[in-house]
Amino acid sequence: MAAMTTVPSYTASIWVRMCHALPRLDFGMQMRDNLFVPDSWEYQQTLLVLSSLSAIALVISLLVVLSFLIHYCCCHRGDRSEGSEEEEDEDGSTGHGYSGKKGKGICCVTWVAVAAVTLCCVAIGIGFYGNSEANDGMYQLTSSLLTANYTLASIDLLISDTISGLQLSVSGPLASMEELFSGSKPFLVSTRNCRRLSENVISLLSSISLARPSVDAGLLGNDSGVSGASITPLTPVPPSVAPTVVPTSNLLPNPFSPGWAANTLMVNEDYRWLSYVLLLLLDLIVCLFILLGLAKQARWLLILMTVLAWLFLFLSWGSLGLETATVVALSDFCSDPNSFVLNSTQFNMGTSSDVLDYYLTCSRRMNSPFQQLLTQSQRALSNIHSHLSSLDRNALPQFPKAEKSLREVQQILNSTEGNFHQLVALLNCRGLNKDYIDSLKGLCYDGMEGLLYLSLYSFLSALAFTAILCALPGAWRSFPRTPNVSSNGNPGYESLPLTDRQSPPPSYSPSMLTGYGGNQSHPNPPHSRNLYSR
Repeated sequence: MAAMTTVPSYTASIWVRMCHALPRLDFGMQMRDNLFVPDSWEYQQTLLVLSSLSAIALVISLLVVLSFLIHYCCCHRGDRSEGSEEEEDEDGSTGHGYSGKKGKGICCVTWVAVAAVTLCCVAIGIGFYGNSEANDGMYQLTSSLLTANYTLASIDLLISDTISGLQLSVSGPLASMEELFSGSKPFLVSTRNCRRLSENVISLLSSISLARPSVDAGLLGNDSGVSGASITPLTPVPPSVAPTVVPTSNLLPNPFSPGWAANTLMVNEDYRWLSYVLLLLLDLIVCLFILLGLAKQARWLLILMTVLAWLFLFLSWGSLGLETATVVALSDFCSDPNSFVLNSTQFNMGTSSDVLDYYLTCSRRMNSPFQQLLTQSQRALSNIHSHLSSLDRNALPQFPKAEKSLREVQQILNSTEGNFHQLVALLNCRGLNKDYIDSLKGLCYDGMEGLLYLSLYSFLSALAFTAILCALPGAWRSFPRTPNVSSNGNPGYESLPLTDRQSPPPSYSPSMLTGYGGNQSHPNPPHSRNLYSR
């Protein structure tokens, strides 16, 4: 089917156009078009090829981390044989075990790890923003679908009530009036005209393409058939909630109604949002504990965080592949949504394409496809009202028993005309088209932007965890061996010389010296004071 006219008030964003312009390759490395056909195996192949790029990036990350591990494990074995002598020299020079070339290496490894953790924290902030944007877009989409479902349900209810009321008047009071007016031909003709016009209105309303009764037109003369009729809105299924199981009940919409789609989207969005929040929080906790382990030089904590970093490395690249496929598929849909909606909708009548085009575009140059039906129905209702007014003026003085039936028909007609005016307003394209535009904006603007930010989060997070896994093994090797412990359980600094303790000798006041040695003679008191006052 040819591409549809651009939807008023909606234009594809620059991100949609850029992602839509990406080249598509299938498994045979053959170029494919970028039309959104989710049921096509060729189209699914192009998405899988794009997702496989993250798998290639994962392999590269693993090779980089493996090379660093080999560097730390194999190339520095000679350092362990000289470790004791170097540590003794370093301990004697600084007291902390870090000096010279090794101290520079320790500083470099630590700062690389800190920079990687900082990058991971930035990625987490981007992820929270993207998750919020995606949630806002899905909320707008579901709200618009629920509003459209309410409009369609209102149309369904108005048509059902109108048909039921007219059918009640045909089978009830009009039939009684025909029996009463059987002896007066003019009144009988007017009554039969009312019945014929009522049946005509029933037939016209039943032919509206937006709804289809699940009963045959021949059953319209049966009260139970009318009251049990199910008028199914003709609406497409959004691409993100394509059904996998076809319901067997005839009362369910086929395709499903916007209400079903909105409820499904809300449930799925709740799980998606919560999953990302938990992933981001766990990611943040890992980063904070890595910083804590570096600050405290806790080797066991860094070992535990390294294991979790491996897990998040795989999760980051995996989520990036899934997000890439989703972003590209969404850009293909958002670039020309009307074509997909028209191609995926099941039509019941030959005019259904025009009906759907009318609601999708809502152009002022287009006339409503229901204009003729509504005009004919309005004329029929006006003629019924004229006949009833004539019977009220002329027949009731001669047939007073017909007053009750006539008043019932007039009451049903007034209710029918009220429903009819509401139906005319709801069948106008502006309401449903606004819901359609709002749903597109929520999905293709906020939703698309949120998915792009989530993709950026996954990419930066994967890079950060790759750098962390490369730097943490070097950080393990840089940490000293546990400090010497004395017999009383405190760190053994007592064995160090006083000058190596980096603390001044104690000083005493003259009064303390006098009190300590008051009964002793000191041959050179000034010399003693000077000695202790240094």
